[in-house]
Order: sequence, then C-alpha cells, then structure tokens
Amino acid sequence: MQLAPAQLKQHLTKALAPLYVLAGDEPLGQSECLDAIRQAARNDGADERTSFIVDRSFNWQTVQQFGQALSLFASKRILEISIPNGKPGVEGGKALAALAENIIPDTTTVIILPALARDTKKSVWFNKLQSAAIVIELHDVAPAQLPQWIAKRLALQNQTTDDTSLEFMAHQVEGNLLAAHQEIQKLGLLHPEGALSAEDISTAVLNVSRYDAFKLGQAVLSGDTERTSRILQGLQDEGEQPVAVMNPLIWVLRPLVRVKRAQARGENMNNAMTSARIYGERQQLTKRALSRLSLRQLEAALQKLCDIDKIAKGIMLGDAWLELSRVCFGLAKIRSRR
Repeated sequence: MQLAPAQLKQHLTKALAPLYVLAGDEPLGQSECLDAIRQAARNDGADERTSFIVDRSFNWQTVQQFGQALSLFASKRILEISIPNGKPGVEGGKALAALAENIIPDTTTVIILPALARDTKKSVWFNKLQSAAIVIELHDVAPAQLPQWIAKRLALQNQTTDDTSLEFMAHQVEGNLLAAHQEIQKLGLLHPEGALSAEDISTAVLNVSRYDAFKLGQAVLSGDTERTSRILQGLQDEGEQPVAVMNPLIWVLRPLVRVKRAQARGENMNNAMTSARIYGERQQLTKRALSRLSLRQLEAALQKLCDIDKIAKGIMLGDAWLELSRVCFGLAKIRSRR
C-alpha cells in the first residue's frame, strides 16, 4: 500500500502496520517518518529497537536469526534495516522477499531505502515488499513549492507571514529542508503565535543554503539564470572543486544530446527519453530544455566541459570556475526558439 508522508500521522493513529518501507533521499522526511513509526511502536509496547545497516559485508542470515530469536526484555520489538545504496544483492533480495512473505511476529519492521531506480522498482523483492508493506516515498520539495511548504510548517506552530517573506526564507534555505525546519522552529521560539513581519524573518533566518551540483543542472535546464548564478557562487564559496561540479552537469547534458539526436532522426521523443533513462518529472524538464537548446549548443557545451576538465587538471591553461560559469549561464539564458 502506498502512503504519502503527510498521511502517515493519521494512519498511525488508527493502526500500526508490521512492515514499512521508506524510500527516498530527503533526510527530513525520512527522520520524521522514522520518529513517528518508532513512537507509535513504543506506544504499542515495543521497548526494544534493533538496527542493521547493510553494506557489502552484511550477512543477511542476521535478519533471519533476529526473526527466530525471542526477546529477553520486551514482548514487542522494532527492527530497522537500512540499505544506503538500495541494492541488497541476490541474497538480500531473497531475504527481503522472505521477510515480506513471513512477517516477523510482534515486530514493527522498517526497511529504509534511497530513491529507487526504475529497474529496482520492478524487482521481485521490491514488488513483494509493496504487496505486504506500507510504502512511503520521500521526495525533495521543488523550489517553486518551497514557500508554500514553509507556510504550512509555520501554520503548525500557529504562525503566518506574507508571501514576500516566504520567498525570502525559501531563497535562504534552498534545497535544505532540514535547515528550513530548524529555522521555522527557531521562529517559533523567538516569536509568539500570530503574524511574523518581514523584519522578524530577516533578522532570525540565516543563510543556510545547501548548494548542490545536481540542482545546478536543474537550474540550467530550467533556464533560471538567477538561480544558476546563485548556486554556482554558493558552490564556489563552499570550496567545491570544479570537477565535482562539472561531472554532474555532463551526466545531465549527455542524455539530452541522445534525445536530440533521436529527434533529428525522426524518432518519438517519449521513446527516446525512455531509452536515455529519463523518467518521471525529469521528462517535463527535459522537454522544456529541448525546446530552448539546439543539438549544436548541447554538443558545444559538452565539448567545453571536456576542456574545463583539462583546465582543472592543469593540462590546459585557464580559469576552470570562470569557464564553467560561462557554460552554465550561457545555456541557462538561451530563450525558447519559436
């Protein structure tokens, strides 16, 4: 059964399921969902919690042994299995499938996964988990939705503010929901319930932006020059290396070149995007980017990124950051071609 994160609290007031799957890379949502499930399990009498982190040397028989063992100190237990890379392997897949088919009695089990690839969602073990568990997918909040997300969080502590202040907060904490949550809690401690002024917000909220090279690619493809410039400056100020920024850009641009070439051959765009492993929300972003950018521009940008790689490694002369900024800003400012 699929459940949205916002529905979890209401679900837990009615019943506690024996098996949950948390899938996604958003840390605040993961932390809040875990805390809510743990608290509900404790209220149900679970006084013992066991956590396994799956790495390359993990022995999956440990999970089977846990299920067969009786607790010496509690009648009910919590079991958490975290798989950071989302790939349990052959043995792990069998163990998870068995876990879904044979629920451990008197135990609330939580499987923690990253955002899952399309192939993983089609795997036997994940399908079995989906059939037996409450599955909660945790997504990042899109930049355009962040002001409204902040407004809802403020409302939970009976505080409000104007749209301009919400935009300001979203700008300051871009991409970092944990930081946004902390700033909202701070406002709850510093100010009473009711309306918050722009001065209240600007005085209290720190610039805690988490600049992400992958979000830079999104800004470039969206044609958002202001955000592109801001993220580039933030990455540089935080001491990020040009190569670490350049590689995610290459990963973003290469599939676009593949789709653009397929279009030139007269192929269907949706089929081309699937072939280039562009799925879900990325397809809309890709379509908008392809309406702005020509094949020649994309190929030139990729070639320039290869040159920047040589500059960063000292093979060619030049300023890697300056050239990287020119490429990103140049792609972002290209308008739609009619």
